[in-house]
Amino acid sequence: MSITIACIGSGNMGSALMKCAAASASVGLADADAEKAQAAAAFLGAAVYKSNTEAAEKGDYVFLAVKPQIMPLVLAEITPVIKTRLAAGKPPVLVSMAAGWSIEKIQSLAGTGTPVVRIMPNTPALIGRGMIAMAASKEVSAEKRTQLENILKGAGAVDVIEEKYMDSVTGLSGSGPAFVYLFIEALADGGVQAGLPRDKALQYAAQTVLGSAAMVQETGKHPGELKDMVTSPGGTTIAGLAILEDCAFRGSVIRAVEAAYERASELG
Repeated sequence: MSITIACIGSGNMGSALMKCAAASASVGLADADAEKAQAAAAFLGAAVYKSNTEAAEKGDYVFLAVKPQIMPLVLAEITPVIKTRLAAGKPPVLVSMAAGWSIEKIQSLAGTGTPVVRIMPNTPALIGRGMIAMAASKEVSAEKRTQLENILKGAGAVDVIEEKYMDSVTGLSGSGPAFVYLFIEALADGGVQAGLPRDKALQYAAQTVLGSAAMVQETGKHPGELKDMVTSPGGTTIAGLAILEDCAFRGSVIRAVEAAYERASELG
């Protein structure tokens, strides 16, 4: 069966997901910035819709790849089309990646009974290594959920969760890459402080984080156990860990995730 995916918004994340979708579906883009949509469509081999309304008319899945602040405007524009298709028994599945916007709130604007899926991807999806959380309304059939999950898998790992966890996911994996990038930068700065050339310090820092993450995933061991494996009595690592503890490293990370979670909750 041929699938048509329409994406409203052609920014980095929307384009990354459409790149994956194009492998198994017909893809079309709509954007207020027509030149941006044309450029993204040319790169993806996708169609360009003249308007958000046309995207809502043609998509089996309509991705809402816009910022939370833009969602009211987009939904107001496409809701008449959604309601018409809903009345005809052929509604599209709305796929929102807007932080803080609940399924209930989207349905309150788009129409009761509209099939809605919330997803929260993160920027590593741009290279096919993202973490994508997915929660669906009861109107989305098991077949549609599976179909969408398979489409998204090209962008990374997909995890189906209860919607109540979505803001928590936003604070952790949605914002988390920025926290990790900051840590990599600081780790590299430490290498430079210790005498390494900048390029070497960054290479070693990035590979250290990549390898350490792989150890957590592939061994199944708790991070604390893996930490202890590196930490010899009276050695270099425990000296560094003591400084991190003195500087409330763990507490600061926890507070950063909590702040991102709270902000996600406010955006709805």
